[in-house]
Order: sequence, then C-alpha cells, then structure tokens
Amino acid sequence: MTDFYIKCQIMGDLYKNYREDFKDFIEFNDLGFPLAFFNSEGLALPSSDGMRYVEETWELLLAELNVEDIGFEDLSHLLTFSE
Repeated sequence: MTDFYIKCQIMGDLYKNYREDFKDFIEFNDLGFPLAFFNSEGLALPSSDGMRYVEETWELLLAELNVEDIGFEDLSHLLTFSE
C-alpha cells in the first residue's frame, strides 16, 4: 500500500503537471486533487474528512488506470504500471 503522503505527492504531481491529460477525471474529483496538492506542497494539512476525499480519489485513480496499489514511489512508477 502506498503511504498517504506519497499518494498526495503523486496526485499533486498529476494535478500540477498533467491537468489537461486527465481533465475530466480531475474535474470529477474536484476536492481530492486540490487537497492532495496542497498537502504535498506543505500548504495545508487535511482534516479527517479531507483525508477521506484524498483516499477516495486515490482509489478512483487506481481504478481509472486499472492498477492495484502495490506501494508506488512516485507518479512515474504509477504510470509505468498503468501502461
């Protein structure tokens, strides 16, 4: 399983650098991605409800990419397994 902070880094990186490639998916998850990004940048700490949104978005991202959580290290590691 991927650590919560690493999930935030991965989703924050995706949100910051691949927003156009995943536009519809990010728009659908309009709370989870910004929360993960803010956490990964040290701008905010999520509440328990915020953590729930991040976790739900993570699960939806894995389903979208058709991968299981094997303990990813970063976004490139995740994208390698989704190909």
